[in-house]
Amino acid sequence: MTAAADADEAAELLTTVPASSRVALVDTRFVGHVHALRLGLTDPRFAAASIPGALTARPEARPALLRALRRTAAAGTPAGADATAAGDRTVPGRLAVELDADGTAVQRPELGSLTAAVPDGPEERETARTAVAAVDDEAVRLRSAVKAHDGFFTTYFISPYSRYIARWCARRGLTPNQVTTASLVTALIAAGCAATGTRGGYVAAGLLLLFSFVLDCTDGQLARYSLQYSTMGAWLDATFDRAKEYAYYAGLALGAARGGDDVWVLALGAMVLQACRHVVDFSFNEANHDAVSNTSPTAALSDRLDSVGWTVWLRRMIVLPIGERWAMIAVLTAVTTPRIVFCALLIGCALAACYTTAGRLLRSLTRKARRTDRAARALADLADSGPLAQAVAAVLRRPGGSFTAPLLAIAGALVIVGAALFTPYGGWPVVGAAAVYAVLSGLAVSRPLKGALDWLVPPVFRAAEYGTILALAARSEVPHAVPAAFGLVSAVAYHHYDTVYRIRGGTGAPPTWLVRVIGGHEGRTLVVAVLAAVLIHGSGFTTALTALAGAVALVVLVESIRFWVSSSAPAVHDEGELA
Repeated sequence: MTAAADADEAAELLTTVPASSRVALVDTRFVGHVHALRLGLTDPRFAAASIPGALTARPEARPALLRALRRTAAAGTPAGADATAAGDRTVPGRLAVELDADGTAVQRPELGSLTAAVPDGPEERETARTAVAAVDDEAVRLRSAVKAHDGFFTTYFISPYSRYIARWCARRGLTPNQVTTASLVTALIAAGCAATGTRGGYVAAGLLLLFSFVLDCTDGQLARYSLQYSTMGAWLDATFDRAKEYAYYAGLALGAARGGDDVWVLALGAMVLQACRHVVDFSFNEANHDAVSNTSPTAALSDRLDSVGWTVWLRRMIVLPIGERWAMIAVLTAVTTPRIVFCALLIGCALAACYTTAGRLLRSLTRKARRTDRAARALADLADSGPLAQAVAAVLRRPGGSFTAPLLAIAGALVIVGAALFTPYGGWPVVGAAAVYAVLSGLAVSRPLKGALDWLVPPVFRAAEYGTILALAARSEVPHAVPAAFGLVSAVAYHHYDTVYRIRGGTGAPPTWLVRVIGGHEGRTLVVAVLAAVLIHGSGFTTALTALAGAVALVVLVESIRFWVSSSAPAVHDEGELA
């Protein structure tokens, strides 16, 4: 820490600091909580940030800060002085205004009950010190480490003590990524215990799954407590939840098989339903989060219900968020059988899916909103259209109408899933249906997805692809075909989740070459249909599904890892999905 007499000296000192370092300017008269400074000066997600009397700049914002300091030194007073007449009149505060005017966004964190002030005289200084003494900033720090809108189980059964585990980890130098990894390892051990097929193994699996969820909550709370947000953390947190849940499903299916009960179809069905639920949420949110004139009587009713405490918790529990879902899975694993676990999971997720989808449909039909080009682009990326659909979209255009895109997508899904379920297995009609599906899919995305219900297109495509793979594998009667299909859907679902989190981070979808290499949803569906028609006898279908799963997983994982450890990945900590 070095003191500067004026802006000119501060600019000179700034030039001596390595270009790769973050810098901060703090008024020497500052009085406030340590955590207020921590919030304002150490959050890695923002190029520049400010609280009253303090300003920080990461390397990318330092040139703008240096220019502002030099202009200030030349003028004798900051150019932003007039603009801050009613606000922060300190040099850091005025420089923050000038940075904003220069095009460098300055984050100003909400401090709540925390104090951050630059008193002008002894009386104001004493008042500020009294305000600091009146609030325990460590208690505030612990409270703010907990996610604001969590489920009932997480809020009342996990967070009351997991926040202290997070603080314990912070004081011992542990990072959120290490806790995230520990959560994954714990869940994988739980899956291994479930795979033993013994009652003791099931009890241990349930307990370990709950402990894995405690660690899953702890990693986010540790990130917020210590402000350790990172690109790697975003990737790990965004993907490991799915890996843990699906690995546990596989462990239960293996354990059931040891006891003579084949529940792989139920396990794959649960994974398909859960993935489709998520893409409904993702797609709806991307379509509407920046819509213009976004109003709806249904949304207004929802807001009114949120003012009644018990309805908030009831509605959060109805959607079976991850806390409630994992608690149900853990308890049922310990006291019942894998078949009962999956049946309860399918019923609960189906009811939750009906509730959330119905609400989103009502909101979409009753709101008056204009979708933006960005929203249409996001939906197109979530659609995951491959070369076949893109070729169709290049030469054909879907008919006009507000609902033609989802209707075409639904028609295509019904054709392919119906053929996979009801035509003779091993016949070529399924291949023909897959070709029709590719054409209808291309037509659905041949125009920008800006209709009221166009957000349905991506989840319908997910249901069609995953459902076709499930139906063909289940009907094949080829040994181990369903476990191989489980692996294929897992690999493809990872790609779809990866796409979601890239879009959320503001970096756009995966590169076009990746989608082309792995075929797009319609291309993969057609390939699986051809494999089912050709490889009727022996274990060829299982081998082909396994090879396809391995190829997709390899390409997708390599590109995903390359992206998330690169400098272009967003430095954020994912808040997670309630569902």
